[in-house]
Amino acid sequence: MNQLDLFGNPDPSKGVVATQTGNVVIENGEYVFIPGFFNQLESDHYLKSLRENVLWKQESMNIYGKKIEFPRLMAWYGYDNQLYSFSGISLDPNPWTEEILEIKDRIEPLANVTFNSVLLNLYRVGKDSVSWHTDAEPELGQNPIIASVSFGETRKFQLRHNITKEKIDIHLTHGSLLIMKGELQHYWQHQVPKTNTKISERINLTFRVMYF
Repeated sequence: MNQLDLFGNPDPSKGVVATQTGNVVIENGEYVFIPGFFNQLESDHYLKSLRENVLWKQESMNIYGKKIEFPRLMAWYGYDNQLYSFSGISLDPNPWTEEILEIKDRIEPLANVTFNSVLLNLYRVGKDSVSWHTDAEPELGQNPIIASVSFGETRKFQLRHNITKEKIDIHLTHGSLLIMKGELQHYWQHQVPKTNTKISERINLTFRVMYF
């Protein structure tokens, strides 16, 4: 994750709201968006289970000698020795849980890839966010496939083209699945911006294939 702005922009320029679902081809990339991939009962179950059983941590980074906490909680799960480093921190993998493996098994046939790791984010309130970045580290290989599963509160997910600055807004709902693929990570940044609206928690899982 190439973190560009730790705290994001609380008032980002509005993008075009994506209404098309299924496979969507855009300039220099494509994505698959399925709002109700997990049904209500499944989504409620996974939201509760992941909130209670995942080993959430408040990570921080040093900026000019000052400790700054990331505006969300995080957890990294995968196989042994799959260390994930970004923004000056390194995450050691926790062993897979039954619930995470169930989710992984459900999404892999559609993604057409076998994921070997997942980064989980817990957005506790509207001010929790992730700023503009790309998931294009060398460890992810050429044209990485990133599968994002969301449970809980709906949050706006934004894509922004590196050259044209075009923005696309996708509302990630409870139980939704978003798969980013093709050249997207090389030409588009993405973020979950802050909001001043009073909202409840959201858990996001971003599955990926790491090459070590």
